[in-house]
Amino acid sequence: MSYPPARYLGESGETSGIFRPGGQEPDLRMSATPDGTQVHYLGTGASTNGAFGLYRWEMGPRPGGPSPHFHRTITESFYVLSGSIRLYNGVKWADGAPGDFLFLPEGGIHAFCNESGEPATMLILFTPGAPREGYFEELADINVSGRQLSDEEWTELYLRHDQYMV
Repeated sequence: MSYPPARYLGESGETSGIFRPGGQEPDLRMSATPDGTQVHYLGTGASTNGAFGLYRWEMGPRPGGPSPHFHRTITESFYVLSGSIRLYNGVKWADGAPGDFLFLPEGGIHAFCNESGEPATMLILFTPGAPREGYFEELADINVSGRQLSDEEWTELYLRHDQYMV
């Protein structure tokens, strides 16, 4: 394995780092309830020039998470920071504890959920940096508004966002 082609061709470097304090308010609330999932956009595809997307996913105590699915264009990784998060690797479910990590290459079937009854937090990393914020924001809007989508509308939403349900 070797380094990829250079993406920066300057000679002296530049001052371009972005600092995000840990105490910032979440960028997105996935439900109207105060104990629902909150999402922090740590690094978006736009802010990382397409290199990756990194999100802190703070799940409330109520059960929730996506059904098994895969992506064709992006990898996805999960790193448990606190609590207990059930992680599915396409074969079996495991109770993820702080420090546990799951990587899924393109096409890797996966899911996650918090069934512990306690809050839990993880990092989610997508490579390359796809515009996942749009997908999360659409899901949040659907959840908060109570809007019901038809099967065809769900299929269209998933296809637009590289989400293939199994």
